[in-house]
Amino acid sequence: MEKIGLYLGCNIPLKAPDIEQSIRKILPVLGIEPVDLQGASCCPAWGTAPSFDLNTWCAISSRNITIAEAQGVDIMTGCNSCFGVLSEAKHFLDDPARRKAVNQSLAAINREFKGTSDIYHVAHVLHRKVGVEKIRENLKYSLGGLKIAVQTGCHTLWPSDVYKIKEDNPYYPTILRDLCEATGATVPHYSRLESCCGMGGMRSTDVEKSLKLFRDKLLSIKEETDADLIVTTCSSCFLQFDMSQPILKERGLIDFEPIPTFYYTQLLALAMGCDPAQVAALSQIDRSGIISEIQSEQRLIKEVA
Repeated sequence: MEKIGLYLGCNIPLKAPDIEQSIRKILPVLGIEPVDLQGASCCPAWGTAPSFDLNTWCAISSRNITIAEAQGVDIMTGCNSCFGVLSEAKHFLDDPARRKAVNQSLAAINREFKGTSDIYHVAHVLHRKVGVEKIRENLKYSLGGLKIAVQTGCHTLWPSDVYKIKEDNPYYPTILRDLCEATGATVPHYSRLESCCGMGGMRSTDVEKSLKLFRDKLLSIKEETDADLIVTTCSSCFLQFDMSQPILKERGLIDFEPIPTFYYTQLLALAMGCDPAQVAALSQIDRSGIISEIQSEQRLIKEVA
């Protein structure tokens, strides 16, 4: 079984621990062993060290990477921002002068950045290391007939020129679509597919602008796909879709019921037969109806004799 370092970041363990449980439950079944990165810290997030000092940022990020290097594994994140921060920090350390300066800082804690561990997102691991065929083989329930609107999120897409592991075309992302289609669901395209949902720095500095951007995207999804559910591989996007749809509904800014939203590994865990109370327990939007639909008896996949 291939091992990979599980880098949880902040959002998932603090705000969505059921996402963590879904990752831990499905990966071993699919041939991937998640290994805890002992002593890992914040990536650090874009609004902290990366915004004021590049060497400080790279020192903190590279310390996290050295933990994976010492354990002999690559890094897998469940958070788009963590993926972007760690990937771009590693890219910055291709510069010999910056690497020397950062390693001088790391020497104070007896560490050295070597650059031997690659940075993956969980979507990359599922798509490239596991593959859609193995996902199909491990489904207990088929999602045939359901329509999914996918939300890839920004920080696995750009800046694409510095990412080693990435989409073939960041302006037409297909990884999450492929993963959702592997469950049997239909994944229609919509015009604002690659657009930002308004989470992150915008949400923390100007809520109204964030909600406007989010509403534009949500209306595109509703009007162009009429999706049964929304699926993302970004923990921040998940939080935005889950907490902001009820706000828009309460203000009368949308005239439809909030669309249930899942992180992809939650959806896959449900389709593989995992207990919803463990892998999809926390949300502001009521997901009980769609969860019951996903795990209904008529969706059980029958073995062919």
